[in-house]
Amino acid sequence: MNFVFSCSVLGSVEDFLARAVDAAKSAGELIRSAFYQTKRVEHKGEVDLVTETDKKCEEVIFDFSNYNTLTTRFPFVCVSIGLTIGRIPTVGVVYNPIMDELFTAIRGKGAFLNGKPIKVSSQSELVKSLLVTEVRSLRMTGSCALDLCGIACGRNDMFYLAGFGGPWDVAAGAVIVTEAGGVVFDPSGQDFDITSQRVAASNPFIKDAFIEALQQSE
Repeated sequence: MNFVFSCSVLGSVEDFLARAVDAAKSAGELIRSAFYQTKRVEHKGEVDLVTETDKKCEEVIFDFSNYNTLTTRFPFVCVSIGLTIGRIPTVGVVYNPIMDELFTAIRGKGAFLNGKPIKVSSQSELVKSLLVTEVRSLRMTGSCALDLCGIACGRNDMFYLAGFGGPWDVAAGAVIVTEAGGVVFDPSGQDFDITSQRVAASNPFIKDAFIEALQQSE
């Protein structure tokens, strides 16, 4: 379940983060309790799925503000909440309730996994790098937010995706990657634009080689 809020913040970003964590954990409880139950799954697009749990979580998140979660016994599900200010990702919360992993970040203040600082990998050779991507209806984790967090904590070295749903898919993950020392950019090599539907992320050492290899393959 992915959400992005873009607004003038009435309180501090720290307050927003605390409230977002509470909302993510509340929604996560719904996901966890429904995880092994029989699901009623609907199609919200040609290949995208939505469950009754998605709808309940939406109510929890929207109540917090005044997850793309797929609870079909696949443990890579998450609640993703991001805050952008002036189209700049500023606060990010990504919570996988099945694996009990909570990723958090505030712009300029570092990134954390379950309260411990995280950093991107130090891999400097493209040929040895682990690449993660997503393809419509044929997916790896099925979550852009979790893929970005995989870059942030050094599990993966590179990630790119074209054609995701919108800013709500990347806002939280983008700030978490950046605060973990990584880079988020357009696959063309241009600056990342949260309103576009193209995103790439990596550690800073392999960005240029990755862009060059991607351009040569097109």
